Amino acid sequence: MKRIFSVKLLLALTLLMTTVLTACSTGKDNDPNPGTGNNGNDQGGNGAGKVIKLDIMQSASGLPSPDKDFIRTALNEALNVDINMTTYGSPDDYQSQLNIRMSSTNLPDLFSVNKAQVQQYQAQDILLDLTPYMDNELKAVKDFLGEDTLKKGMIDGKLYAIPKAPGIPSTSLWIRKDWLDNLKLEVPKTLDEFYEVAKAFVERDPDGNNAKDTMGLTGTSLSTFAAFYGSFGTVNPGEFYVKDGEVVNSLYDPEMRDALAYFRKLNEAGVVDPEIMANNGMMHQEKAIKGQAGIIFIDWANLTKNEFVEQIKTVNPNAEWIQLESPQGPGGNYANSFDIGAAGTMFAIPKSLEKDTEKLNKVFELLNYVSEGEGSRLVQFGLEGTHFNIEGDKVVATELMAQEAGYSWLYQFTGRPEVEYLKVKFASQGQYIDFASELPRIEVLNGFLTYPEGYNPADADRYLEEEFTKFVYGLRPLEEYDAFLETMENTMNYKLYVESAIQQLNDLGYGK
Repeated sequence: MKRIFSVKLLLALTLLMTTVLTACSTGKDNDPNPGTGNNGNDQGGNGAGKVIKLDIMQSASGLPSPDKDFIRTALNEALNVDINMTTYGSPDDYQSQLNIRMSSTNLPDLFSVNKAQVQQYQAQDILLDLTPYMDNELKAVKDFLGEDTLKKGMIDGKLYAIPKAPGIPSTSLWIRKDWLDNLKLEVPKTLDEFYEVAKAFVERDPDGNNAKDTMGLTGTSLSTFAAFYGSFGTVNPGEFYVKDGEVVNSLYDPEMRDALAYFRKLNEAGVVDPEIMANNGMMHQEKAIKGQAGIIFIDWANLTKNEFVEQIKTVNPNAEWIQLESPQGPGGNYANSFDIGAAGTMFAIPKSLEKDTEKLNKVFELLNYVSEGEGSRLVQFGLEGTHFNIEGDKVVATELMAQEAGYSWLYQFTGRPEVEYLKVKFASQGQYIDFASELPRIEVLNGFLTYPEGYNPADADRYLEEEFTKFVYGLRPLEEYDAFLETMENTMNYKLYVESAIQQLNDLGYGK
């Protein structure tokens, strides 16, 4: 009996020592990727501690299957998490699924929202107020985005959603340089010169085919004229901006009537595509590529990506499109306006998660990680050494980046540094990126706004477009512009909206 007891005791002691040694060998001091332990940015690392499952939902499409999602794998390893991300390509499907999750009080740990949703869910007390966490737990996010960007996710001075980093302007006027050369015309620099060039493109056979089958300017609906409001010192209809130190709405600018008069002049001269109000999708781009129009307002990517360059050259090997500054007018030569308040996608955290501090801190850690350093590079470009290399201080794409890392944007929860990102992804288009992003633009603020109760933006926008179309096409005299405004105010409750908007923007520090 004593011998059997001694053997059992020896085995027990051996097992105990083995357990202790194993624990020591995997302890923090030997962790190959120790966390920082600061500002909620502990990066965990390769199995250290308990794996935390994170449930993420967003309205998007293009996510690969988990076995091919190398970004998910890299994030899981870096942060010691298990990410389960569900995407819905249809906004309606996404909203439906989010509603189901809300009704069962089983919200995702991180989910995408737009401004209207932030306003709705905050009123329902569903969203976590992130304001107290920004200086410490989410410091890397705050440093990356900056206070102006964070204002986009605020309601009543408190932050309820993390907006993505702002994009950069990408649109400008483009003109057929070969048509100018054929007609011995200079690049137009003023409104009058633009009018004369557009007229020549219609009347003087710029493509030399002996047929009167070309247009001056093409576009889609009233956005066709977006590049010209700045020539009069104003912005798109209904946009808010700071003028002479005060927040104003462009519909009340006297310059708006001058802009409408110029658009009418273009139409009456027959230099505008007569189908602009029927054009949808990318029909205006197709007309430009086919050589039917000589001027278009469009983003650089839709004329300079390889697939579109090939299409253009197939139609006419000598076709040459160049970017064009907005023409000089009485208000300057500002390009189309740029909404510094527009957030697009934002990400929110449910208020219920504050009860699970362990998981909440992991969500913070994830947001911080993708906002700086290697985490930011991962979700922008893919895996270093596979999809990109570092040469000096530059990121250089490999061929595999375009082939395999096209879905990386789905993990850019706080966005990306846009100029640097685009110049890596589209290295050969750098000149076009710079041209569009550096044009002078009037900054507008509509993206910061929430709508007051009693105002229906859909009705107001529909009426505005209908009446502006009449003004542009000469179907309603400009002398009735004041009557148009009165209808907007009295029937569409537009005055309520304007007053609310000005107060909101004043509270955010814009205007007096």
